[in-house]
Amino acid sequence: MVKVGIVGATGYAGAELVRLLMGHSEVQIVWYGSKSYVGQDFASIYMNARGFTGEECKADDLDKMAEECDVIFTATPQGYLGSVLNEDILSRTKIIDLSADFRLTDVSTYEKWYGIEHKSPQLINRAVYGLCELYREKIRGRDLVANPGCYTTCSILTAYPMVAEGLIDPDTLIIDAASGTSGAGRGAKVQNLYCEVNESMKPYGVTNHRHTPEIEQELSLAAGRDIMVNFTPHLAPMNRGILATEYATLNLRNGSYPTMEDVQAAYEKYYGDEFFIRLLPKGQMPETRWVEGSNFVDIGYLIDERTHRLIMVGAIDNLVKGAAGQALQNMNILFGLDEKTGLTGMPVFP
Repeated sequence: MVKVGIVGATGYAGAELVRLLMGHSEVQIVWYGSKSYVGQDFASIYMNARGFTGEECKADDLDKMAEECDVIFTATPQGYLGSVLNEDILSRTKIIDLSADFRLTDVSTYEKWYGIEHKSPQLINRAVYGLCELYREKIRGRDLVANPGCYTTCSILTAYPMVAEGLIDPDTLIIDAASGTSGAGRGAKVQNLYCEVNESMKPYGVTNHRHTPEIEQELSLAAGRDIMVNFTPHLAPMNRGILATEYATLNLRNGSYPTMEDVQAAYEKYYGDEFFIRLLPKGQMPETRWVEGSNFVDIGYLIDERTHRLIMVGAIDNLVKGAAGQALQNMNILFGLDEKTGLTGMPVFP
C-alpha cells in the first residue's frame, strides 16, 4: 500500500483528494494535514466522509510527514511549498504539489505573476510538469511533480495538438474560459458569496491572470518558439467545472487551409489512445455537466469557413482533472500503478 499524506486536506482540492483516494485500492491515507482544524475529525468537517474515516486532522509538518508517507500531496496556497521544501525531504518521500510553486521554469516569471519571492529556486529544475497525457514518460521516476492548474489543464490540452502540428497560428490564439466558484477555494471572500455569484457571470484577471504564463510556457514548447496568448477567465454561477472556448486562425499551407479531417487526424494522433480525453463527434460541443465529478476532458471543435478560424472547446471538472484527479493520476504514474486506478468513475449527472 502507498502511504499518503495531504497538506491542506480541508480545502476543496484537498477534500477532493480524500474522496478519490478513498476509492483507490492501493493507498492508505496516514496524514490529514490542516492548519485550521488540528485535532478535529476530518469527517466532522466534510460529513460526506462519515463511515470512511475517523482520523483526526494534524498540523502541517512536512519533515514528520516525510518519515511516514511515501507521497505527500500539497494542496496549499502559492509560496508554501517553496518555503519549506528541501533536498532532505525529497530524499525521503515524493511530493505532488497542487500549487504553482514549481510549474513555471523561469523564476522571474513566477515572481512577476505571483508577486512573491521564490524561496527554493534551486529545486525548479528537479520538478516535472505533471500534465499526464503529454509528459507521462518524464513523470515516471521523479520525486517532485508540479500538478498543473485547472484553467491551464483545460486550455493547454484543448489547443496542444493544433499548435504542435502547426494547423493554427498560435499568436492568434484567444482563450475564453469559465470556472465554477470552487476554483476560488474554500476561504470566505465577499465576491464569492451566494448573492454575489448567483444569476451573474463576470470576467476577472483580465490581461493579468496568473495562469497565463503557464499556458504560454507549455504551448510555446509545442510550437517550438515563444508565443503569447490572450487568456480571459470568467466566474460562472456553478459549483464545479471549467469550459474553455478557444479561437485561432488556421495556417494557410500550400495554398489551402486545413480541413476538418486534418483537425480530426491531429487530435486522434495525440489523444486517440487517451482514456481520459474524449474527442466528441463532429459538431458536438462539450458541456461541464457531462464531466462533473470525473477525471475526463471533453474536447469538441469546428472550423468557421467564413473566417478561416478554428473554434476549439474543452470541458473539465476543475476539482478533479483540474486538481485532485490529475494529482492522483500523477501518483499512479510515479508508483507504476495503472494510471486509471481510482479514477474510472462515470461523471455525475444530474
